[in-house]
Amino acid sequence: MTQPPGIVVTGASGRMGRMLIETVTASDRARLTGAVERSGHDWIGRDLGTCLGGPETGVIVTDDAAAAFAGAQAALDFTAPSATVAFARAAAETGCAHVIGTTGFGKEDLSAIAGSAKKTVIVRAGNMSLGVNLLTMLTRKVAEALDEDFDIEIVESHHNRKVDAPSGTALMLGEAAAAGRGVALDDVADRGRDGITGARKRGDIGFAAIRGGGIVGEHDVIFAGPGERIVLRHIADDRGLFARGALRAALWAHGKAPGEYDMLDVLGLG
Repeated sequence: MTQPPGIVVTGASGRMGRMLIETVTASDRARLTGAVERSGHDWIGRDLGTCLGGPETGVIVTDDAAAAFAGAQAALDFTAPSATVAFARAAAETGCAHVIGTTGFGKEDLSAIAGSAKKTVIVRAGNMSLGVNLLTMLTRKVAEALDEDFDIEIVESHHNRKVDAPSGTALMLGEAAAAGRGVALDDVADRGRDGITGARKRGDIGFAAIRGGGIVGEHDVIFAGPGERIVLRHIADDRGLFARGALRAALWAHGKAPGEYDMLDVLGLG
């Protein structure tokens, strides 16, 4: 009998890492074969199960991503941009699919990831949920239908420990809105207002970020026109939906040709 695909989780000790481990372990369609942490972490060399306060699992936490990836079909990665770029290189070296939920990348980071995607499957998305990806499609469609008489504003809310702003999801929605209008987001994004800024520039796409408490994730796309507003909204109540989406992406990626994909591809909505 063929074994289910082997999955590695990076950033195993983090909040999202633990959620990914729980999701993979609970699935009958995948098996956890590796866990990666940064060099010097006190989990290195220990059994993952005991690190998590449970029985031994036989999975030893390592800081050698390439070695962990070599024995797996996919790696799930919600870490930090610099770590993710290094993991993408390791995935390219080993042929392991790389599912990226990390956000906050710069242009050089994205270029490096694109280079790695020439050798392996990379699925990268600012958000792994079905609902957000449907919202992305709707945002593009509405932007296509409405002209610049409708101002576009994207408002996102997250917990007080999130380190990047705007969120990767907000930028994904901004890209969708810009694509709907046939413009580049970099040319129309307004990512900060303070003081006497003057009137809003026609055609700009504005961003606002809220940080507080334990908010999992809320995103509004506002189309504000003369005398009316259209508001598209997604609210995430359970961080587990991101882990489930990432696992779905990993299972989808198995056997695909090298390249850079997103969740619209995974969900058949591309």
